[in-house]
Amino acid sequence: MIQNPILPGFHPDPSICRVGKDYYIATSTFEWWPGVRIHHSQDLVNWSHCAYALTNKDQLDLSGHPDSTGIWAPCLSYADNQFWLIYTDVRSLAGAYKDTHNYLITAPSIHGPWSEPIYLNSSGFDPSLFHDDDGRRWLLNQQWIHHPKHQPFNGILLQEYDSKNRKLIGSVKNIFATTALGCVEGPHLYKRNGYYYLLTAEGGTSYEHAVTFARSKSMDGPYEVMPSNPLLTAHHKDPKALQRAGHASLVETPHGEWYLAHLCGRPLEWASPNASKADNTHGYGNLHCVLGRETALQQVQWREDGWLELVGGGNVPRYEVAAPKGLVIQDKPLTLARDDFDTAELNHDFNSLRIPADATWMSLTKRPGFLRLKGRESLMSLFEQSLIARRQQHFNFRVETLLDFTPDNFQQMAGLVAYYSTANHSYLHVTADPISGQRLLRLYVNRDGALSEPNPSIQIAPGSVKLKLEFTHDQYQYFYALANDDWQAFGAPLPAAMLSDESATRSRDGYFYSFGFTGNYIGVACQDLGGTRKAADFDYFVYEPL
Repeated sequence: MIQNPILPGFHPDPSICRVGKDYYIATSTFEWWPGVRIHHSQDLVNWSHCAYALTNKDQLDLSGHPDSTGIWAPCLSYADNQFWLIYTDVRSLAGAYKDTHNYLITAPSIHGPWSEPIYLNSSGFDPSLFHDDDGRRWLLNQQWIHHPKHQPFNGILLQEYDSKNRKLIGSVKNIFATTALGCVEGPHLYKRNGYYYLLTAEGGTSYEHAVTFARSKSMDGPYEVMPSNPLLTAHHKDPKALQRAGHASLVETPHGEWYLAHLCGRPLEWASPNASKADNTHGYGNLHCVLGRETALQQVQWREDGWLELVGGGNVPRYEVAAPKGLVIQDKPLTLARDDFDTAELNHDFNSLRIPADATWMSLTKRPGFLRLKGRESLMSLFEQSLIARRQQHFNFRVETLLDFTPDNFQQMAGLVAYYSTANHSYLHVTADPISGQRLLRLYVNRDGALSEPNPSIQIAPGSVKLKLEFTHDQYQYFYALANDDWQAFGAPLPAAMLSDESATRSRDGYFYSFGFTGNYIGVACQDLGGTRKAADFDYFVYEPL
């Protein structure tokens, strides 16, 4: 059986394709670096990370991008002996406007080398590339309209792409407006038995999310919506089902079976043993997805009337799905629970924010066996943060590290961070008292951009200090240990909900001024707000499910 989600933690907007016996899924990375995370499988059951597509600053510079902007909704395909990857670089999203630039890169192998980006357009987000059987290629993307008298999700655009001259050509046509669900986005086009099938996302990416299916004899429409639409949704369905189901793509196995990759979410209230039906009294209020938007698979089949349906009926996403027939199941990929920083390269599970983790501020060789971070800007900076972190992928887990850091002043800090965004994070760190200069252990909590210190800091003696975080469903607790001492809790438990998509999404006067599209990260960080780049060393990093 396929156990959903197949890619737990922050892995949204999946685009799936098959090349021979190999399956690949590309997912959005937003402001995290490197860009576009790609996983591989040969059985659809076990998946392992295999590549990033955007790996150098010449391809991508996210400096200054607000939270939850950056790389949206990649589309991965394979044609003419190469991989094609389309993606959006979103530079602003709050208020009425969206600045959305769409690009194409290609590569002979999933491991690259990937070409320099080819600029396509900026009319909207969620682009995809359709390779027709006559050799022509077509770009689809959602169109955004900023005028306050219009629904901003203004349909799906279609335009031809000239691969020889590497540019869009011909006229642009809006081929699909929307259904009653609204907020049409995430288009993918398929061709089968004389029909063009259009798969889109609708309803918005929260709990109303859905997958819409339509078809036409002509590529540019008009498109007939499936009578039993939506194909997939969890809206107002069993609260224990996978939630926020939408933004899907299709793949066919070598034996003619079909699967639908889609994003989903698991609210921690329903994952908690203390959850009750009362959590859902008012629809979908007061629910929080700390793990962000994840990736799941559903098996689908073609009906005699030419429409798709979920195997087993209905349109509610399932946690367990039958694996393809006739496949040899792979060994489950090994995960690295402990990293002792003994190699010259950073493990692929770690990410940085907005710019590469390069030698100007991060080193695994300056002090062998340690990760060294040079202090730079604050955790609220949109430019130069010295932060190395990995996704939260479980509701119950612990993270541990050992820090060697002797600050010279209060502007120098280093420690362990639970980080959703610049405005929502918590940080247990070593710093110095601004008056006495004594070394302190301090906890900062930043909620909606308001910094607080919920517990008094404590003085600590010189030497290394161990820091730990433990998440238990809907709360998390910081710990510390000096020398060979036992672990001591630092402060009271904190609510995990503060690190969720929902907590990061805020609106005012009908306009959203912040969004939460990612998921929580746990990592290590160092700041030097005085600009001298004081360094901190971390001996190891443990991520262990509980």
